Amino acid sequence: MSAVAPVTRRVRAYFAPVNRAAGVPALFDAAQTGGFTLDAPPAPWIDLGWCSGFARKTATKIEALRTGAPAVVQTQVRSEIEATVSLEFESWGKLQMALAAGSQQMNLLATAAGTAANGSGGTAAAAVPLAVGSTATALNVGAASTEFSVGDLVAVDLDYTGQIGFVGSGVSGAYVFSYAAVNGDVNYVRRVSLNVGRVAAITNGVLQLGAALLAGAPIAGMQVSRLVGFVDREGGGWFQEWSALFVTEGEQGDRVIYHYPRLQPMQGAAESAEVLAGTLERVRLAGAFRALPVKDANDGETVVCFRSYLPATMRAT
Repeated sequence: MSAVAPVTRRVRAYFAPVNRAAGVPALFDAAQTGGFTLDAPPAPWIDLGWCSGFARKTATKIEALRTGAPAVVQTQVRSEIEATVSLEFESWGKLQMALAAGSQQMNLLATAAGTAANGSGGTAAAAVPLAVGSTATALNVGAASTEFSVGDLVAVDLDYTGQIGFVGSGVSGAYVFSYAAVNGDVNYVRRVSLNVGRVAAITNGVLQLGAALLAGAPIAGMQVSRLVGFVDREGGGWFQEWSALFVTEGEQGDRVIYHYPRLQPMQGAAESAEVLAGTLERVRLAGAFRALPVKDANDGETVVCFRSYLPATMRAT
């Protein structure tokens, strides 16, 4: 049967952390796992749901190489490699906001009584230590469970004790240049951490989370801070960096996958509004990203995106 152009409805977005300290992105091998179930992506990919307005553009420049007199085109060369991606997330959440923020995406930690007001949150209340037996979905806080309620958001991470460099478990949430820069805030790592969850139940001193923590089971020294929401800021020197997959599922069983090993935001926080009815509007998070290069292990070529096409069964090639 003749192959036809893919017919799709929407684009599904998946992101994975980049190891900022080691400079190692998350790589996706379409030959091994390209046919994954959309609702169950392989680790370490995180499903961020459907997106709209997906547009990818190339700014790669191809120029003629001329020799002789008069000059004659002998071949072509790439003089510049660049690619960008833009989209709108259909849903709001911690990770969607982080990706669309363009800078740090911070947690609004519950504040201590009487603290002075501050735009990204005032002095945080004391964190709660974790007891042994805590897992990625169950946080053992013992008697301190009375300080939490079902539905609370929590950040789980280490204390800030003077670390310099990238901080944040699972995903680097910020880069600390000096102890003084963050005022020695013991809660700073939890303030920028993406290792967050929502309390779905409380049983015998254990906070049961609605989903597994991004960084997995807590390690020694991690503590829990309650938070009321998220905040991002226009400006600052921090750039998020993620690996990304965008999947378009064809109605006839084919699939197109765009894999960007390294994406950094190329704009600040932005939203778009869609009129629903009357004065009601749906507000979507708008993101725009610039692709950064990696080396393909097969031949050492510098690339910014891998586009894979998986034909439907029994379709012509």
